[in-house]
Amino acid sequence: MSEPTDSALPELPTHFDFATSEPAISAAWEDAHIFHADAGRTTRLGGDRDPFTILIPPPNVTAVLHVGHGLNNTVQDVLVRWRRMAGDEALWMPGTDHAGIATQNVVERLVAKEGKTRFDIGREAFVARTEEFVAETGGEILHQLRSIGASADWSRTAYTFSPELSRAVREAFVRLYERGLVYRGHRVIHWCPRCLTSLSDEEAEFHDSEGKLYHIRYALAHDPSQGITIATTRPETLLADVAVAVHPEDERYSSFVGQMLTLPITGLPIPVIADGYVEREFGTGALKITPAHDASDFEVGKRHGLAMPVVITAEGKMGAGAHAAGRVPAELDGLDRFEARRKVAAMLEAASALVKVETHHNSIRRCYRCDTVVEPRLSDQWFVKMAPLAAPALEAVKDGTVRLLPEKWEKVYINWLEGIRDWNISRQLWWGHRIPVWTCANGHADAYREDPTACRHCGSTELVQDPDVCDTWFSSWLWPISTMGWPNEDSRDLKAFFPSDVLVTAPEILFFWVARMIMSGYAFMDRAPFHSVYLHGTVRDMQHRKMSKSLGNGIDPLDVVNRYGADALRWTLIQGMGLGVDVMLDPEDLDKSFAPGRNFATKLWNIGRFILLQVGDDAVRPLADVAAEKTDLTLADRWILGRLDATIAECDAALGPVRPAAAAGKRDGAWAPNERQLGLRLDAYAESARRFVWNELADWYVEAVKARLAQPGADREVARAVLVHVFDQGLRLLHPIMPFVTEALWQRLPGAENKRGTFLAVAAWPQRSPAVSGDAVGVATSAAVRDDSGAGFEVVRETVDAIRGLRSEYAVTPGQPIRAFVTADVRTAPLAEAAALVQRLARCEIVFGAPAPGAAAHAVLSNGVELVLPLEGMVDVKKECARIRAELDGLTKQLEALRGRLGNEKFTAKAPPAVVEAERAKERDWAARATQLADKVRELCG
Repeated sequence: MSEPTDSALPELPTHFDFATSEPAISAAWEDAHIFHADAGRTTRLGGDRDPFTILIPPPNVTAVLHVGHGLNNTVQDVLVRWRRMAGDEALWMPGTDHAGIATQNVVERLVAKEGKTRFDIGREAFVARTEEFVAETGGEILHQLRSIGASADWSRTAYTFSPELSRAVREAFVRLYERGLVYRGHRVIHWCPRCLTSLSDEEAEFHDSEGKLYHIRYALAHDPSQGITIATTRPETLLADVAVAVHPEDERYSSFVGQMLTLPITGLPIPVIADGYVEREFGTGALKITPAHDASDFEVGKRHGLAMPVVITAEGKMGAGAHAAGRVPAELDGLDRFEARRKVAAMLEAASALVKVETHHNSIRRCYRCDTVVEPRLSDQWFVKMAPLAAPALEAVKDGTVRLLPEKWEKVYINWLEGIRDWNISRQLWWGHRIPVWTCANGHADAYREDPTACRHCGSTELVQDPDVCDTWFSSWLWPISTMGWPNEDSRDLKAFFPSDVLVTAPEILFFWVARMIMSGYAFMDRAPFHSVYLHGTVRDMQHRKMSKSLGNGIDPLDVVNRYGADALRWTLIQGMGLGVDVMLDPEDLDKSFAPGRNFATKLWNIGRFILLQVGDDAVRPLADVAAEKTDLTLADRWILGRLDATIAECDAALGPVRPAAAAGKRDGAWAPNERQLGLRLDAYAESARRFVWNELADWYVEAVKARLAQPGADREVARAVLVHVFDQGLRLLHPIMPFVTEALWQRLPGAENKRGTFLAVAAWPQRSPAVSGDAVGVATSAAVRDDSGAGFEVVRETVDAIRGLRSEYAVTPGQPIRAFVTADVRTAPLAEAAALVQRLARCEIVFGAPAPGAAAHAVLSNGVELVLPLEGMVDVKKECARIRAELDGLTKQLEALRGRLGNEKFTAKAPPAVVEAERAKERDWAARATQLADKVRELCG
């Protein structure tokens, strides 16, 4: 397709100026409020549109846009734009999370720069300072999302710490408290010495580590010549040991049970106990029991009524309170726990109690926010009983009410819920939703929906609120309902848009957030909050490392937008993203990484410029009229309309179905087994739409109609009608991925202002060959596209490609006119109809009949037709024969050597299987090429 000159189309620039056009288009969309969802238009409230709802995974108020956000939000935007164009009342709910630990950490660092701590300024002032910080910077990421084209309903922007959503958090807490599912527990939890707060199991993330395993001998108190050796990775915790446990059936230690050992360093006596928890085959078969510093030891301690002394402070330093007096020697008091570990090892060695030290590979837990090594710590915390909440959420995935894509995550989800533990929801922070429990002077504790003025049990007015705040996830697990107005169950949004449809998120928060939202949906609304969970891949660098600030390998999406435009960013991310497949990008070479999006955006603009130049500004004949007059359509017209029809079907199949078939017209419904893995193949959708516009429309159809467009008359009007229609439909198909450049081009199409709405963003999604409708959207009558025109034009395409291939193979000058001979029969009828087109595209005359004897090149089309291209006078046959024979001789020698290597058992037995298979693949390729060359020698050289 040739490039129009600047002077031919002065109103359309040579290049799409994304730097100025994208912000202008985005502002126009927002000014027109086209992304606003109206509950009253939904079928659930008597309207005529099915609701389609997506909830944004709320980014932290401290966050700025990174490439992971870019991927996640682009996927959501593609889906919501598709459904909006498909006629649904589409709501993409935006919002942010107050992010308790993360936000408090940021503000504490700001306070530290002033030489103070949060304790210096006090709780009330610190909270006010944090609110001020959030007000200034908290919404920045939402503004940045606009720059990549996010079409959310910004008028509904939610915030987990807003008064409305805070009310939902308190209501949820109180309801669970009243049902006995929230309780105060004294147990070992995960503690972050840096953040000075407890963490849930999911927030204390496992990390592989290489440490040491210390073998320590505990001597019998009455006979130091005997003893038990235990192995531990944390020798500093032995100061809090209260027993050594062995298995009741372990004969090695049966005589020790009930006797006293001497605790190394402190000399305190501790008993030997028998407990089935001990694994006889693991390690030495004996375990030190430290109930206050190990969750499993805590359970053992409870069973045996053991003391639970704490010897590590909240700050991660060695120190003991009155309840652990005499357990921490003076030389260890106040030491950091890791420094104390080294010191304790030295003290054990000096006392001849350290048997040996080994290198040990294990997993340690770290705080998911600050990466500090987590410390198991005994404390009082608020917990949620999870088993009753998990049961319906587990069944929802098993019975198909909720599907997880990719399907591999279902087993992970089920395994976690089947072994779920109670959720520690209290945090020792100041920033967050305060635990709504008050205790009066008489000791009555209770949860209140509103701040109490007096105790409901005794009337005391001396009330103290629990100082802890709720885990941030305790507010975000309510996101699907709190953003819709819950606990007000009369909320129009709740009635219209809940349950939502698709949740798009990353696998790493499957437990943090996804599973808990499903639980809260059943706990408070008695139904799942969505029917599909799309767990997309991760953006990684070329070394397969996850992109992150800490590694310095991240890509700032705004840098990409500034250099190449939002469309280039979005296209690159989507086209490279298979279902659950990671996206690979090179942060060191943005030009290379984002070349697919940049190149396609440029190509699309050039296609549009050429088409707009060719069709002009005059009114275009409605395609409905043209389609009704089938005789007006050429072979190429019928083919491109057929390809459009097929492409729409491919795109629909790749994207959908949008909801389970069983849910049609209802709020709920389960996915049938054959439906669970359908749709959400965004890369396949992108490729189908790209192939149609670039390869089929631009490379073939536009080339096919050039001559018709240059000649005034009825046929030109038919060509204009078909060309405008298929380009219009192609832009609609591409719009969800590339919203800006498609909108800019669509606005310039003749007649665009007469289509549904004034923006492509709300134009109707293409439909497959419906009955002729008044607005000509998706119109092409079944008769016009469902004949043999597709196969007919494919013969033309294949013929042109074959002739071009033979030209290249035999080095025939590109501009030199040539003749190709085919046998005249029914299979070659399309070539007769399109002979002029073939001659123009291939610079070759098609002759029906047999060629004169002589050197010729041959090609066989897929329908069996043989194409013969005489070469006499076009190439130096003698020289070409010599070249081909030389290539064949060289390849034959290489092939013989390769086959000899593959026939050598020593090679095939010793070489890695992958190497052997690569050599066999090479042998197959070389053999095929040798056959081709031999055929050419016979054809050309006799």
